This record gives sequence, structure tokens and C-alpha cells, in this order.
Amino acid sequence: MGIRNFMKNAMRVLKVTRRPDRKEYTTASKITGLGIIIIGFIGFVIFLIFHFANIFG
Repeated sequence: MGIRNFMKNAMRVLKVTRRPDRKEYTTASKITGLGIIIIGFIGFVIFLIFHFANIFG
């Protein structure tokens, strides 16, 4: 795939896209934040498991 073909496809994608409205943006932000919190909690639990296993093991 050449540069010219890539640029043509990129321009076509940019013409089709639109900005999200306020409701869509806040929903996506809430879902992303919740995912970050869940992943952080899982990492903290794993840290605690390894921390206490090292002390008692």
C-alpha cells in the first residue's frame, strides 16, 4: 500500500468522523474511569497477596 493510497483512505475516514456530543463524551469518560479503577483495584489486591505471602511464607 503506497503513501498516496494511505492518504486517500485517511482523508476518507476524517470526512466521515464527527465530534461526540456531551452525553456520549461523559458516558465514555465514566466507562474509562471505571475501568481504570477496576484495574487499579485488581493490581492492589495482587500486591497485597504477594506482600502477605512473602511475610508469612
